[in-house]
Amino acid sequence: MLNLPWQKSNALQKRAFKVMPLGVNSNFRFWGEGITPYLQKAKGAYLWDVDGNRYIDYRMAFGPIILGHAYEEVNEKVKQEIDLGTLTAMTYELEIETAEKFVRMCPGVEMVRFACSGTEATMHAIRVARAYTSRECIIKFEGMYHGFQDYTLWSTYAPVEAYGNPRNPIPVPSSSGIPRLLNQMIVTLPFNAPDILENTLRAVGETVAAIIVEPCMGNCGAILPQKNFLQFIRKQCDKYGIVMILDEVKTGFRIANGGAQEYYHISPDLATYAKAFANGYPLAAFGGKKEIMSIIGHGVAQGGTFTNNKPGVAAAWATLTVLQREPVLKTIEKRGKRLMDGISQIFTEAGIPHCMNGYPAMFSFAIGVEKVSDQRTWNESEKEYYLALIEAMIERGVMPDHDPREPWFLCYSHNEADIDTTLDVVSEAVKAVKR
Repeated sequence: MLNLPWQKSNALQKRAFKVMPLGVNSNFRFWGEGITPYLQKAKGAYLWDVDGNRYIDYRMAFGPIILGHAYEEVNEKVKQEIDLGTLTAMTYELEIETAEKFVRMCPGVEMVRFACSGTEATMHAIRVARAYTSRECIIKFEGMYHGFQDYTLWSTYAPVEAYGNPRNPIPVPSSSGIPRLLNQMIVTLPFNAPDILENTLRAVGETVAAIIVEPCMGNCGAILPQKNFLQFIRKQCDKYGIVMILDEVKTGFRIANGGAQEYYHISPDLATYAKAFANGYPLAAFGGKKEIMSIIGHGVAQGGTFTNNKPGVAAAWATLTVLQREPVLKTIEKRGKRLMDGISQIFTEAGIPHCMNGYPAMFSFAIGVEKVSDQRTWNESEKEYYLALIEAMIERGVMPDHDPREPWFLCYSHNEADIDTTLDVVSEAVKAVKR
């Protein structure tokens, strides 16, 4: 249990409880009654709670902050543009310029549409895929999160014991309120199991509109794809006329300027983006092959009042500009690798079995297991011990996410001294928390 002097946070939580469910505007910001910090400010790689405690931030707003909190160049561009109007029912030149930058940077994207959140981006991409194929069924992988839309919020957070046999999984809704009839349009499968995917497609491939997949399991310990698994999905989609949707909401503009498409040399039919796209401002996107995207507006509906909001577009323009001009991701990769290697060394020296997962810019670790390949194997890790370690780190001024499923995120503003401090804190936490 966290033990910090959070008197002001606790007072704010009591106020918030009266007007917001759980006292927050997203369930994942709630850590528990009396142990949920409330924010005063964020700058660079740091957070300050309302009680004045400073933390090195590895949550990065669940991934969007790629440059740093309140990054000056991004904020200045936003300030400059919003004086010209924050929202209109018309398209403007900066919007087109941002789309042009986007298409140049993302190898598999020939046309793009903007949205306001990752949930919206995946929702629109699935609708386009269904319209393009004249099919309705969607395949997704257990433990993967594609936003809070009803169509994909299946087998994401539920206990794996409910999933049934891996060769014949049971789709499990991840929330009350999701219509049961939707399970007729979703097939859930274990990640990194090409034989199971191949057998499933032999049975239902002709009815599948899209396979939606994250490049890594961004909401389940950052588990990477096994060698050639994404390429295998690509081939199967080609074989059965299925639209491959690569959900780059977390990996886009984070693991490479061209995202996972560049990193893995993979060309999806559609891809979705949000998070690092605008360094924390509200803008998302989906895009892909011109042949598929061109059906939008021709009997296929897509829109949104706030999809071209000026703060989000201006922030995205500035963020992409910095990414193109400076060695942002190379710098993050170097520091993230040092952090990953350092944490692994600390665990090894302490005799703690573990495996490191993910990319230097977005990683996690599983305790008590030597390897994880999907949500089922990750579930065998020591999650309570992981949480105890994280709480000990937070008490010492380093803040990864409280949820063991959520990766550690780095940004351009993390410096070498932050890595040194973090490794010292990890070492102290390992000594303080008995396994």
